[in-house]
Amino acid sequence: MPDLTDRNHSPAPILARRGALFLCTIWLLAGAVGHDPWKAEDMLHLGVAFGMGAGDWLVPRIAGDPWLVSPPLYHWVAALCGKLLGGLLPWHDAARLASVLFGAAFLAILSRMAQQLLGASAAVAAPLLAIGTLGLLVPLHEAQPAIVAITGFIISLWGLSAWRAETLRGGLIFGAGIGIGFLGAGIDSAAIQLATGLMLFLHPAWRMRGSLAAWLAAACAALLLILPWPWLLWQQSPALFDIWWNAEKESLTLRGGFSRNHLELLVWASWPVLPLALWSLWLERRNLFKPPTALLLAATAAALLAFFADVPKATALMPALVPLTLLAAAGAGRLRRGAASAFDWFGMMTFTLAASLIWLGGIAMLTGEPARVAKNFSKPAPGFIAEVSTLAIVIAIAVTVGWIAVMLRSPRSPWRAAARWSVGLTTIWLLLVALWLPWIDYGKSYRSVSADFRHALGNHPGCIARRGLGLAQRASLDYFNGIRTVGGSRARDCRHLIMQAAPNTENSLPGWTLVRETARPGDKSERLRLYRRVE
Repeated sequence: MPDLTDRNHSPAPILARRGALFLCTIWLLAGAVGHDPWKAEDMLHLGVAFGMGAGDWLVPRIAGDPWLVSPPLYHWVAALCGKLLGGLLPWHDAARLASVLFGAAFLAILSRMAQQLLGASAAVAAPLLAIGTLGLLVPLHEAQPAIVAITGFIISLWGLSAWRAETLRGGLIFGAGIGIGFLGAGIDSAAIQLATGLMLFLHPAWRMRGSLAAWLAAACAALLLILPWPWLLWQQSPALFDIWWNAEKESLTLRGGFSRNHLELLVWASWPVLPLALWSLWLERRNLFKPPTALLLAATAAALLAFFADVPKATALMPALVPLTLLAAAGAGRLRRGAASAFDWFGMMTFTLAASLIWLGGIAMLTGEPARVAKNFSKPAPGFIAEVSTLAIVIAIAVTVGWIAVMLRSPRSPWRAAARWSVGLTTIWLLLVALWLPWIDYGKSYRSVSADFRHALGNHPGCIARRGLGLAQRASLDYFNGIRTVGGSRARDCRHLIMQAAPNTENSLPGWTLVRETARPGDKSERLRLYRRVE
């Protein structure tokens, strides 16, 4: 049986390459545009980018207040996209194209890495497996700096792979990946990449002549990218620099630990690359210390250790999905016939059933029939009225026909099961965007809440205090209607107060008169209340 290091440098069939490129392109674009900013991560990071677009490119801010949780590379790019394309698209859609750009860079370098390590067929399979991974579906379609972290990670792995043949060049690329990862997600992202490199330094293949020069080149490249922003921040405001640096140090502390929640998240979010990666390692069990396998194992170990040290969340798992995807690409074409058939059958049945249910829901929203199904949509989104979009219907029909064609006409190949899984998940995502996106947007956007408050506040409300208001809510009020709130000592003399409260709690507040109580349509977990001080 061939091992992971065997390479086929002949190009993959041009139809397969073009098909993979087309599928990845529509997957990246679908859902990245066409909806309002959503709670919480999407609105939060778009809010930071919106503040930068207003003039302060050095200090990340939420509705005017400093937000120093991570470095601002993603927000810089999002703000630039908003400025350049805001006249063609709504500002938030234009800014969210930063996710498309970083996602495209990630998939392109992933494909190159797969070509370098595994051969031409894997260069097509790896990006397809990435877009078919459940844990990457939502984060790569929202405003999310974690996309920069995995882009930096794949760049650093590319550098470590090139290190053995071109030591100095590999070191420079490795250092650039560390710098990009740091500027996207902070010191914990850079730590994963550095840990991977240090583990590999124990391997003889990475301890050849010239390694010291490569490490120096990596350090220079990384520091050249890392240092300017913190230095400029320190120059402008040592106090803000201290806040940021303390947050970075806090991110390196143990915040989690192995738990059932970690395991559950790992199992579903890494499907289907985790089982395929384990199968690949089983096939390579006698070659685990060969350089390509050792590289991916070291990267997986470093990323999983960081994941279990953090609280269980999808973005913390994303770096581990990078090497797992490459390992999966090595094993996806080598499944036993029975396993490949079972995987293929499971994917086709699952996605066909899901597509049918999405169509049923879309028809119920538009026509009111079946009544029971329509009620399930109107109950969580009271007041929502679905409108017929000819373009959306045409897209949904075309996507459905395409899925049927893929099921019926896909030629036999070792990669068919993995390819059809990716096509199936993309089909479901496109159908959701085409048929359900207005309904989802209606319930997840704070646009109506912000408009309610703007109407009640008038044009010159003066100082507005806040109590219990989350970052995403503050960013939403500022983005949609320019409503900015203040806290702490600055709020003492404010004439108005916006407070978040739980439903069914007492709405009277001593010294204040309730002016407006509102919430997102169908939201049963929170109420936002506007008060005016009693004079």
